[in-house]
Amino acid sequence: MKRTLAALLLIFGLAACSDPGAGESATDPSAITWPEATAKLDGVKLTIWAAQNSNTVPKKVIEGFQAATGASVEVVTIPDPYEQGIQTKVATGDKPDLAFWQPTASMLTAINARTNLQPLEGAPWLSSLNPDLRDITGILDGTRYAALVTSPAVEGVYYNKEVFAAHGVKPATDFDNLVELARGLKAKGVTPFHEMGADRWATQWWVQVQLADAAKAGLWDRINSGQEKFTDATVLDAIKRYDALIEEGLFNSDIKTAKFEDQGTALLDGKAAMAVQVNSFFGQLQAKADTATLDKKIGFFPIAPSGNVGTFIPDQSNALVAFKTGDATREAAARQLLTYWMGPGYQDFITDRNTVSLQTAVANPPGVPQALLDVHAAVGASAGSMQALAVANPDLYLNLADMIAGTMTPAQVAEATQKQFEQLAKAAGHLK
Repeated sequence: MKRTLAALLLIFGLAACSDPGAGESATDPSAITWPEATAKLDGVKLTIWAAQNSNTVPKKVIEGFQAATGASVEVVTIPDPYEQGIQTKVATGDKPDLAFWQPTASMLTAINARTNLQPLEGAPWLSSLNPDLRDITGILDGTRYAALVTSPAVEGVYYNKEVFAAHGVKPATDFDNLVELARGLKAKGVTPFHEMGADRWATQWWVQVQLADAAKAGLWDRINSGQEKFTDATVLDAIKRYDALIEEGLFNSDIKTAKFEDQGTALLDGKAAMAVQVNSFFGQLQAKADTATLDKKIGFFPIAPSGNVGTFIPDQSNALVAFKTGDATREAAARQLLTYWMGPGYQDFITDRNTVSLQTAVANPPGVPQALLDVHAAVGASAGSMQALAVANPDLYLNLADMIAGTMTPAQVAEATQKQFEQLAKAAGHLK
């Protein structure tokens, strides 16, 4: 948390000292030009920053783009924690041409999009996107800064179909029903849920799915404005219930030490019936099993207190941003690469990744697993996550992991998260 806040403060400090009229930083978004996707770029070199779980995503696109244009593109892997690493680098003036980045309001704010990123208004591929997804993310203060390339992640329940069938269980219809279902499985000797307490980052999904209805009713607007806090009943009660479910023994016995890799293995092997997770979890499953096996074993359903409602949380593997580097040729080439990616290279891209198409005129590849199609189908009606709708993204997951480890109470989790939120929001100018 200290590194995140320090990087954010440094980014905004440098922005205050910069010349707003320098280079393309002052470019009117409506004046941005978009080169043809396959225009020649001989001698131009571009760099893309990626995380460990996204560094292979652009492989097919890069191959096609280099062959078509003569440009060279290098992918540089930034070690985890990815977002903190990029914020620190950018704060000191080190920028790539493009980077995978979480396209939410809080994370676009964290990278100081207005100063550091190229606006993507008028991008030629926007008219081809599914209207339900076109403006769901990537926009800050009315300006588009991120290009969505894969379906936004959705928080929901992945489950083992064979375990469900063996015990006569069907997908839950709401959160209370999910708990009842879990208790029934436990009574039959099945571990209902698996959690990766050691790797920590997924702990927050359990709280956020409980907040889906509140999010649709304006929870994050109220927290953004200070009218409501993480310490108030809405969020605190969700934290308390998560803690109570853990204490009840509805999770894996090694919850404190289990990691992300363990979670995928446990679900595939039927050692746990369910995991509350996002799309990157299914990417891990795809690395462990083929589509036929996944269709046989793995299902997905969204969940919320009121019913089967998902919570969308686009992550850094879903979108790219293009940086203002001060080099007009490279900035234009970065926009051209995005145009190629979402234009001539798009069909090859989704086929290579075996993932869902975001474009109405481009069909899904034939091998997309059903669970992934079900996740995508949940996006349109889903609620916004904290990351999508809050003006700042505090370390809720770290605090919840400390709760699992026994070093924080639910009340302390809420208090620490609220304090961090206020620090970040004030640094970004959203709270006084």
